[in-house]
Amino acid sequence: MTYEIVPLRSAADAIAALPAAATVSVTCSPVKGIDATLELSAQVLAAGHTPVPHLAARMVEGPAQVTRIAAWLRAEGVHRIFLVGGDAEHPAGPYPDGLSLLRALLDADPGLTEVGVPGYPDGHPLIPAAALADALAAKEAVLAEAGLQGHVSTQMCFDPGRIRAWLGDSRTAGLTLPVHLGVPGVIDRAKLMTMGVRLGVGASLRYLRKNRKALGTLLSASHFDPATVLEPLAPHLSPLGIEGIHCFTFNQVKPTAAWQASW
Repeated sequence: MTYEIVPLRSAADAIAALPAAATVSVTCSPVKGIDATLELSAQVLAAGHTPVPHLAARMVEGPAQVTRIAAWLRAEGVHRIFLVGGDAEHPAGPYPDGLSLLRALLDADPGLTEVGVPGYPDGHPLIPAAALADALAAKEAVLAEAGLQGHVSTQMCFDPGRIRAWLGDSRTAGLTLPVHLGVPGVIDRAKLMTMGVRLGVGASLRYLRKNRKALGTLLSASHFDPATVLEPLAPHLSPLGIEGIHCFTFNQVKPTAAWQASW
């Protein structure tokens, strides 16, 4: 399981609550920028964990910054990243999407062994589904050509049926990368609903409204239980190539770590 944390004041408490030798995905804040992601990743590494920094293409200013990022990755011995396009309205440099930054970064010799890329079972509010599928296929091809491992981490999604359908279609279309299923951690339900709207998972929130059982499960407890998404998918994990969990903690790590330890 990968724990996702955010560069906020609560990050230090989040790191302290992690289980030993955790894999930790460090988000890229549109306000604080990529440097904050790298600084927090260094703190994660110093605490004995494996950081996976997010790099948002639309926040990278140009080749000089790509060179600095690659040098930082080599110097720190960070061999895994998660690469996204990002939601900035206008790119800060010549990288409008994840694919363009992936190519530039690999040319800079960052010493990577694995690159995670996003998947969108719920769709993207600004990008058509066909364009998302084409981009995912292109990234997989670039990683294969570079001899690197890769994986797809899905956006936060509450609808197991939608996840199955999207991933089944993606496999039929030729996707072979392993998938890390994006699910919320054990977090406060009000924070979850607020962050869900901010993260653009409106289709999944509509699913909750229509599915009384799922909505009742969420609203009857003070915290979200990841099992409500995971248990219906259990029989399908192997056939669909789901090999891990990407857990959105919003820095509420302690209850999520306790939940993981209980399984």
